[in-house]
Parts: sequence; structure tokens; C-alpha cells
Amino acid sequence: MNILIIEDESRIAKRIERMTRDFFANTLLSLHHVEALSDALEFIKNNSLDIVLLDLNLNGENGFDILSSAVSESFHTIIISANSDQAISAFEYGVIDFVPKPFNRERIEQAFNRVLLKEKTESHKVKLLAIKKRSRIQLIPIEDVLFIKGAGMYTELFLTNGKKELHDKSLEKLEQLLPHTFERIHKSYIVKMSEVKEVIVKPGSKYIAELKNGEFLPIGRTKYKNLKARWL
Repeated sequence: MNILIIEDESRIAKRIERMTRDFFANTLLSLHHVEALSDALEFIKNNSLDIVLLDLNLNGENGFDILSSAVSESFHTIIISANSDQAISAFEYGVIDFVPKPFNRERIEQAFNRVLLKEKTESHKVKLLAIKKRSRIQLIPIEDVLFIKGAGMYTELFLTNGKKELHDKSLEKLEQLLPHTFERIHKSYIVKMSEVKEVIVKPGSKYIAELKNGEFLPIGRTKYKNLKARWL
């Protein structure tokens, strides 16, 4: 695990660091701490990360100024903040968990386990998917996504306007963040259930999802029963 802590209070940062080291033990490859947003953006740009732990109030700087950039990356973001009233907004951006201050070891470990055990977020309130577009970040409303295809370590978002966009998160990571309106139907595909027109059974126990836009997506054999039950 490569982890970055973005926290301006030294005492709290050291506490988070101690709990992180205790939890990950021998699986922790690197743990870095920065206090300012500019340093955080620079570090994220130049380093491979698995988890970012982000405070939302950094010496008067707003953590949301980095959030859209952070959630467009391949890693998961965990918010650790006293600003509990901003939890809903943070989940809408696509964070994996929001840990309110003051926190204890159990709550921090719960957030880490959510990442490791690939659990879905409790709120499922993600409304935006952030993607990198050259020198800027583009926020795509979740309602504009028809289906998602795995592309190695990345994913391809297929949108209602016919366009396709590349996301840095893997299919597994996006599956954790997406609302229940989306379903994993295949090892390489997640689809918005409202877009499924018909479930087709072909000879040889092959299953196909026909979408309303005319697309045909494969359905894994182990996924067929659950998908058919939901679709009906």
C-alpha cells in the first residue's frame, strides 16, 4: 500500500500515521504526509498511490479544491474531517468513506477495510465521475453513464451522448462507488439497469443484455440469475 495523508494539524496527522502503520503493518510500502493542497497535488501527480486520506479544512484552504482531481485518479479517497455537514457532498464526488472527527482506531480501520474488502459505500450517493481531460478535470453526471467497460487498470465510460471517456479507476474500484442502479453483469462490464431492454439466452448457455440504445453486452454465467431477477 502506498498512502498519502493530507492534514494540516501535526498532532492529528501523527495519530493517523500511527494507526495507518499499525493497520497495514508489513503491507505498507510508503506513507507520506503533506499539509498544503499545492504539495498534495504535486505529490499525487508524481507518485503512484492506493489511498489518500484527506482533511477538508487545510489552513483555510478548502479540501474540495483537490477532491475532483483526487477522485479522478486510480486510488480511493477517504475523507477525515470535522465538517460532517459536507459528507453528502463528498460522497457525491465519489469518496469511498467519510470519517468524522473526532475519530477512534476502530472507525479508521473500518474505512481501511472498506477499501481492502472491496465493500460498496454505505450511502451510494455518487452523482459525479471525475475524468482527466488534458490540463483539466471534467465532472460527468452519473445519470449520463449507460455502461462501463473494464480496460485493464482503467475503465471506459459509455455515455448517453454516444461518447466514450477513459477513467483511471479500475472496474472493481468504480463498482464500490456506484449506486445500486448499476449492476456488474460480467467481469468486464457494469451496466445501468434501467438501460437494459432485454435479457437474451442463446444456445450454449450464453447470455446477452440488449440495451435500449442497441448495444449488446455479454452476461457472465454466474451473474445471469441475479441480473434476470433484478431486470424482471
